[in-house]
Amino acid sequence: MPLRRNTLISAVLGAALTAAVMLLGTSIPSAADKATSTSSDRGAENLGRPNYGVCRGLDSGCYHDWGNFDPAADGYRVLVYSRTAGPRHAHIGPVLPPGLNPPLTPAHAAQNAIVKLGTEHNFAVDWTEDVTQLSSPSRLFRYNAVIFMSTTRDALDDPAQTALRQYIRGGGGFVGIHNAFGTEYNWEWYEGLLGGANYYDHGRNQPGTVTTTSRRDASTAGLPTRWDFADEWYNLVPFPSEVRILAKVDESTLPEGATGGSGHPGHGRNHPVSWCQYYDGGRSWVTTMGHAVEAWTDTPMTGDQYFLDHVLGGIESAMGRTSFCR
Repeated sequence: MPLRRNTLISAVLGAALTAAVMLLGTSIPSAADKATSTSSDRGAENLGRPNYGVCRGLDSGCYHDWGNFDPAADGYRVLVYSRTAGPRHAHIGPVLPPGLNPPLTPAHAAQNAIVKLGTEHNFAVDWTEDVTQLSSPSRLFRYNAVIFMSTTRDALDDPAQTALRQYIRGGGGFVGIHNAFGTEYNWEWYEGLLGGANYYDHGRNQPGTVTTTSRRDASTAGLPTRWDFADEWYNLVPFPSEVRILAKVDESTLPEGATGGSGHPGHGRNHPVSWCQYYDGGRSWVTTMGHAVEAWTDTPMTGDQYFLDHVLGGIESAMGRTSFCR
C-alpha cells in the first residue's frame, strides 16, 4: 500500500508540474538539452536570450522564395554598404561622398577587393555610404545580397531599417563582415540577423589559427582544415545560436590570449568566427574576420587568400548562386 500511495503522489506531482510548465510556456530540459546548453567552455552562453520572433536557423523552410530575383535575366549584383557613425576601420578608407558608386581610392581596400571579386567571378558590385540608397525595399531588391562592410553604430535611419527588414523578408541575402557586429546595437531584429550574436570586445590584433569546422559549405569547401590568419578575434555577447558554425579560431594559438579590452575571457575551445543561417525569410552569412588592411589588398599576409576565398563563397551562397549554409 505505501508503494502504491507513493506512486500515486508522484503521478499527481508530475501532472501538476507539467501543467505549470505548459502554463508558463516553457519546457523541461532533457538530458540532451542539458548537455547542449553546457557544451561551451565558458558556461551558459546561450541562456536567457530573445528568440527574435522570426523563423530562423538551418531549416530552408524559413526562406521565402517569392520570385523577387531573376538571375537568368538580371544576373547577380551586390551592394557594399560601409557607412559609419562611430569608429572607422582603416580597411574601408576615408568617408565616401553621397550617392551610388562614388570614386574609390586605393585606401578603400575592402570595397576595391569586393569589386575585384565581382569582376573575376561575374557578379556586379555597387557601393555606397549614403543611407538614402537603402531607403526602400524596391532599391534593395535590385541586389541579390547586401554586404555590411564594417559599418558602425547607428548606420541606418528608420526608412532604411524598414527597407532592410522587408528586403530580407522577401528572400534577400545579407553578408556581415567584421564590424557589421558593431552596428545597430539597440535593434533586436538586426542582432538576430547576425545570428543572435553581437560584438562585445576583442584583444589586440594578433595571429591565430582558424579551424574550418564545416567543409560542405560553399564558403569553406576549398579551405584547409587549419589555416593561419591575423585578426582582432571578436568576443561575442550574446553568443550565436541556431546557426551553422563554419570556422573557429583556436584560442590556444593566440600569443596574447583571447581576453578582451573589457574583460571578456574569450570562448575557450568554441570561439566562432564565421557562421550562417536562414533568417526571417532571407539568408545571412557573417564573419567577424577582416580587420587588417592587408587582408583586402595584394600586400602579402598569411592566410589572406583563404580569407578572400571564404568571403567570396559567403557572398555567392547568400546571393543564392550556390547552395547555402550546408
